[in-house]
Amino acid sequence: MIKDIIVIAILFISTLSFSQATNSSPYSLFGIGDQAHLKTVEEISMGQMGGVLNSEYQLSFTNPASYGSLKWTTYVFAGGNKTNNVDDGENKQTSSAAALSYIALGIPIRGNQGLVMGLQLNTAVGYSLVDQTFDADGELAEIDRYYGNGGTNRVFLGYGYQFPHNISLGVELAYVFGGIDNNVLNRRNNVQLATQHLTDSRITGTSAKVGLHYGPKISENLRVKFGVAADLESTMNEDGNILLYTIVNDEDAIGIPVDTISSSEYKATITSPLKTAISAGIGEDNKWFIGAEYTFQNPLELSGGIYEDVDFYRYENFSNISVGGFYTPNLMSLSSYFNRVTYRAGFNYQKTGLVVNDTDINEYGISFGVSLPMGLKISNVNLGFELGKRGTTDKSLIEEDFFNFRLSLSLNDKWFRRQKIY
Repeated sequence: MIKDIIVIAILFISTLSFSQATNSSPYSLFGIGDQAHLKTVEEISMGQMGGVLNSEYQLSFTNPASYGSLKWTTYVFAGGNKTNNVDDGENKQTSSAAALSYIALGIPIRGNQGLVMGLQLNTAVGYSLVDQTFDADGELAEIDRYYGNGGTNRVFLGYGYQFPHNISLGVELAYVFGGIDNNVLNRRNNVQLATQHLTDSRITGTSAKVGLHYGPKISENLRVKFGVAADLESTMNEDGNILLYTIVNDEDAIGIPVDTISSSEYKATITSPLKTAISAGIGEDNKWFIGAEYTFQNPLELSGGIYEDVDFYRYENFSNISVGGFYTPNLMSLSSYFNRVTYRAGFNYQKTGLVVNDTDINEYGISFGVSLPMGLKISNVNLGFELGKRGTTDKSLIEEDFFNFRLSLSLNDKWFRRQKIY
C-alpha cells in the first residue's frame, strides 16, 4: 500500500504542474472559457451518460451517490487531445491541444461507504483570432489579434453512503481556482506604435453537489437504475487587472510596453444556478447496460468588471441529452482476453446556453471507447474517442468540427486488509 501512496503523490504533483490546460476553441473567448466535461473517460465514451452508473471498482463523477458502491480502492488519472477544424465560412484552420483532465482516488469504507478526492480541469481558455482590414487598393491597413489562455481547476471531496434496498446518497464539495489572460493587439500600417490591451484575472470559488441513486433488480439478471444529481447554486469571484499600453509596431517585436496608457483593477462575479441531471437505464451487472440522461440549468449570470455592458454575447438556458451504454462479453473469462474488454458507445446533443450575435451555439457528438483489462486484474486502460460539431457559420460566426481522444488509467487494489494467521 505504501508503494501505491507514493505513486498517487507523484501523480498529484505532476497534475498540479500541468493542469492549467490549453484549449483550442475560439468559443473559449467567452466568459471564463469552455466548461470541461466533469466526467470520467468511461462516462464520456457513452455519450456523457453517467449519473445512473455505479460500480465496485470504477468511478463515476456525475453522481456522488455512486461512491457508496465502491469495494476496491480505485485511483484514476486521465488526459486527452482535441483536434479542432475551424471554419468561418471563408477560411478553414486546424488546431490541436493536449491536457491532463483529472486525477482522483476512491477509498471504500466498511463495505457500504466511499470517499473520493481529486483534482479536475474545470474550464479552459485557448484561442487565437485575427481580424484584418484592407484599404481601397487591397493593401493591409489594420490588423487586430485576439488571443487568450488559462482556465480554472477544481479540487473536490465526495462521500457516498449505500443504504439497504439499493438506495444510495452522496455529497461532494469543491474549491475552484485559476486564472485567465485575454489579449487584444491592434496594429495599423505606417504607424510607429501598436496598442496592446491585456486583461489578467484570478478566479476562486466553492461549489457543492448532492446525488441520489436507486438500483433495484427486476428479475434474476436484470436491474433498473435511476439517478438524480444536482450541482447547487454557486458563485465564483474574479479579481483582475486591465492594462492598456503601446509596443513597437513590428511583427517581430517583443511585446514589452513602451508607454502605459492606462491601468485599472476590477472585480466580477460568475453565478452558476442549480444544475440538475436526471438519468435512468436498464442492464445486467458487469455485462451490459443502456441508459439516458437529461441535464438542464438556468442561464449563467456574469456581472461586474469586464462583463458590464457586453451586448454581443449572453447566456440562456443550458440543456444536454445523452444516450449510451456498454457491453462486456464475459468479465470473468480466462480463455479470451477480448471477452473481458468492455465496449462503450453513445451520443449527445447539447444546447450550450451561449448565444453570440443572437445565434444559439449548439453542439452534438457521437462517442465510443473501450476498457482494456491489465492482465488478469480488474484494473483498466480506458480509451475514448469523440466526433462532434459546434457552432455555425451564420452571422459571421465559426463552426467547429472536433475529434477528441482520451486516455485514462483506472487502477484497483485492496487496502486495509486484515492479516490472517495460519
